[in-house]
Amino acid sequence: MSVEVKICGLTDGDAVDAALQAGADYLGLVFFARSPRAVTPDQAAEILQFADDVTKVGLFVDADDALLDSVLGTVRLDLLQFHGSETPERIERVRLEFGLPVMKVIPVSTAADLEAATAFLPVADRLLFDAKPPPGADRPGGNAARFDWSILQGFQCPLPWMLAGGLDPANVAEAIRISGAGAVDVSSGVESAPGVKDPERIAAFIRAAKGSAASRR
Repeated sequence: MSVEVKICGLTDGDAVDAALQAGADYLGLVFFARSPRAVTPDQAAEILQFADDVTKVGLFVDADDALLDSVLGTVRLDLLQFHGSETPERIERVRLEFGLPVMKVIPVSTAADLEAATAFLPVADRLLFDAKPPPGADRPGGNAARFDWSILQGFQCPLPWMLAGGLDPANVAEAIRISGAGAVDVSSGVESAPGVKDPERIAAFIRAAKGSAASRR
């Protein structure tokens, strides 16, 4: 089975086109003002207007209902990703109120951090394991930090999950092989500058990720 790929932090139509042409399965847009990849609801609607047959993901960090209403009233999203300190109760409430599947991000540094996923199993549709941000970071992801992928070896998760954190075209195949991930998420690893996606790196990343499935057989 081919590995699924999410290209996150897209900020313009050219990057979306590059991701689609390379075979991305998920397109991620960031609705978090402190990120260099942040977009407004209107920008997101324009960027995604021709993106069909792909899962469109909105990334939020401790967003209130007003922000979710503003985005979802303007942009058609298929999956909501929460990257902050949201509680299981908040995830369940959002899932029920907005009627969309939810992916909760679990920050990981050590094997013990995987235990945090347990509380979200009954309320989330997916999980994403990302590296804990480095000290002093002002945002929870997109920091090009990675964690020890072997932590996930043999990890039994009843929900679909993705791997993120410091992935790039050169290391994604190894990350998949070590962790056993069936889906990967990348943002800064396919950029030429913060928030500026590189079409060639996007294509190389997707080739490496999807080619890794054959090497695992």
